[in-house]
Amino acid sequence: MGLSIQKTLLQLMRTHVLLSFAFVMRLLLVGVGVYQDRTMVVKYTDIDYHVFTDASRYVTQGQSPYNRSTYRYTPLLAWMLTPNIYLTSVFGKLLFVACDVLTGLLIQRLLLLRGLSEESSCLHSALWLLNPLPAGVSSRGNAESLLSALVLGTLLCLELRRMHAAALLYGLAVHMKIYPVTYALPIALSLQARKPTGGMRSGARSWRLWAFICRVLNRDLLMFTLISGGLFCGLTLLFYHMYGWDFLHETYLYHLTRRDIRHNFSPYFYMLYLTAESSWSRALGLAAFLPQASLLLLTSLAFHGDLALCCFLNTAIFVSFNKVCTSQYFLWYLCLLPLVIPHLSLSLKKGVGLLVLWFAGQGLWLAPAYYLEFEGWDTFVLIWLAGLLFLMINTYIMVSIISHYKPEPRSRVHKRPKAD
Repeated sequence: MGLSIQKTLLQLMRTHVLLSFAFVMRLLLVGVGVYQDRTMVVKYTDIDYHVFTDASRYVTQGQSPYNRSTYRYTPLLAWMLTPNIYLTSVFGKLLFVACDVLTGLLIQRLLLLRGLSEESSCLHSALWLLNPLPAGVSSRGNAESLLSALVLGTLLCLELRRMHAAALLYGLAVHMKIYPVTYALPIALSLQARKPTGGMRSGARSWRLWAFICRVLNRDLLMFTLISGGLFCGLTLLFYHMYGWDFLHETYLYHLTRRDIRHNFSPYFYMLYLTAESSWSRALGLAAFLPQASLLLLTSLAFHGDLALCCFLNTAIFVSFNKVCTSQYFLWYLCLLPLVIPHLSLSLKKGVGLLVLWFAGQGLWLAPAYYLEFEGWDTFVLIWLAGLLFLMINTYIMVSIISHYKPEPRSRVHKRPKAD
């Protein structure tokens, strides 16, 4: 019996079998969701999916997607989901499910490039592919898997030194959602030339400054900046021409000035709730970015040599210290976690303990949130305290990961391809 289970697991750890199983599992969830939406009071489909579909309907009618209230995304997403109107209402879910599985494949390819074996890379990519959280989110119609695929695609192309493709994917990722901009500094630092220009006299300060400039402003970085920035600016100008101020405000500016006073995991939510009517509420909301920005600068400078680790830490910091923090935001850094885990020297007991601690922190927050939302109890202070505790837990987990991380060796069996 035990041998049979072991053989089944080994078979499942083959790439094509794992991907097929993960895809079928998500398709079944989509089917279950269609049935539940038709027959039950509690719906399976995410409310955001209905927002996407309504925005796409406006696009097919030649109108602005921003005619749909609460649509605060790029028009590109509404365009992509027009088959929801023309073909079938589940097209978007199938697209998100496909991107979810693609994310798992990209994780596996990156792990292979980082020196893991085929079996080990499949095992770690299964942490995403067989994880019910991303499977449930994508099958409910949430678009986070699009960003996961774009971010991991960028990292894979950078690892393969395919700079043109990496720049295009990165520019598109930042256009789709603003949080990948936190990877700009680590990517720029990682692309600096490894050796200063020859013929410099190391003792002269002016020569050292020139060497630094030559090392930082190199061909790869300039090309990456021009392509990614050009794509981002081009799409911004196009959609501004088409939809005007509504596009800029709903897609970007709203998220910078957003002050969500509804309960969420953010440590700032209660402060913003109490000062909602204050004249300096907006200033407080902007000031909340300062701890976030400071930590992002520190981690970028310290860990840019390992982009996978740096992007994971930057995303976790961005989410944990953000003015608004909901469960779906966790996927932004969970898709990068399988790239980090193989390099951790944590014991199994310690790793499981951190996982239990993370779930316990969410549970402690969800309890008072339930009584506020469904029972009408005044539990705002308890929710805020639980949010602070969850921030402490996340901070402790990040510190544990940093202290137990063993960077990949510089000399590996395979050689990375040269830049394109």
